Amino acid sequence: MKFACVYDVIHPYVIGGVQKRNWEIARRLAKKGHEVTLFGMKHWEGNNVTCNEGVRLRGVCPPKQLFKDGHRSITEALSFTYNVLPPLIREKFDIVEVANFPYFPCFAAEFHSLVRRSRLIITWHEVWDNYWYEYLGKKGALGKAVEGLVARLPHKAIAVSAHTKTGLERLGRKGADIVANGVDIQAIEDSAQWPKSNDIIFVGRLTREKNVIQLIKAVNILKEGGHNPSCLIVGEGPEKDSLEREVAEMGIAAHIRFLGRLPSDTEVYSHMKASRVLVHPSIREGFSHVVLEANACGIPVVTVNHPLNAAQDLIMEGQNGIICDLSSADMAQKILKVLDNGGRWEKRCRELAKEYDWDRIADLAEEAYQRD
Repeated sequence: MKFACVYDVIHPYVIGGVQKRNWEIARRLAKKGHEVTLFGMKHWEGNNVTCNEGVRLRGVCPPKQLFKDGHRSITEALSFTYNVLPPLIREKFDIVEVANFPYFPCFAAEFHSLVRRSRLIITWHEVWDNYWYEYLGKKGALGKAVEGLVARLPHKAIAVSAHTKTGLERLGRKGADIVANGVDIQAIEDSAQWPKSNDIIFVGRLTREKNVIQLIKAVNILKEGGHNPSCLIVGEGPEKDSLEREVAEMGIAAHIRFLGRLPSDTEVYSHMKASRVLVHPSIREGFSHVVLEANACGIPVVTVNHPLNAAQDLIMEGQNGIICDLSSADMAQKILKVLDNGGRWEKRCRELAKEYDWDRIADLAEEAYQRD
């Protein structure tokens, strides 16, 4: 199989769930003997085309800023779509797979399927539907319309969760296969625990939707209640400066450390293993790698009950985590409950995470790509 994956950023040059999925599946497909190319912006030095673990990486343009004013940049998405089409169309692929978001590259992939007779697969990580209005206000009507157009393209749909599949059905796209995201169990088992321990860890991009402010407020509630919580916030993003100001204004800098982006997944796993609970307050997730990674490290997760948060579907209450209300007070209460009991859940956390090993997920993806 000659397989192309089209997405504007490539792991590990830019950290994120979609590009992590693309990479983990791609390198396993290459190991199976498939010819795999990842198309994205060029974040590396040297030639536009390079190779890593048998996967060909094709840089189509210099890197551009992904976010503007806290939102994914439309200009960046359009620019990438314009630049990816010429090198993509020059080659014949059996399958072209593209993530649904940021939508515009789906049209380039569809053009390839028409001209080159390739099979188009769109992997749907999220369905926003009416959330577009909350995200962009009145301009959200355009985003919702584009999402609807992509759903109507002739393609095989893959959803990363039952939550996302249900959203697709609301858009009129029936029969999507579900192929979840995964976790590198072996890499996590091989990573050493960080020498300095802490109570709470957050890992993710610091955007408004990740809702980290609620975690900060929960830590403050714990401190005011006479507890002495320690919290690590791992990641970069447009909200970082404002979050650091909130921590300073609340006077809890002694309890919360911002580590920024860590240089490797191994270091992230090491910090997770040295923590007692991962708090994942995001209000919008199509899935969540970080929940699985935390469980594979043996720590439970506190995440929020929100209609757009598919991460909660990974939680078996009282076994690998707890779901809290969308409030800092309830979050603080649930964090305390996990800190009191979470050590008893370590074995179950690891067992549940193993069901999502990337080797198994790549096999399921290969089957779905080749199935009618």
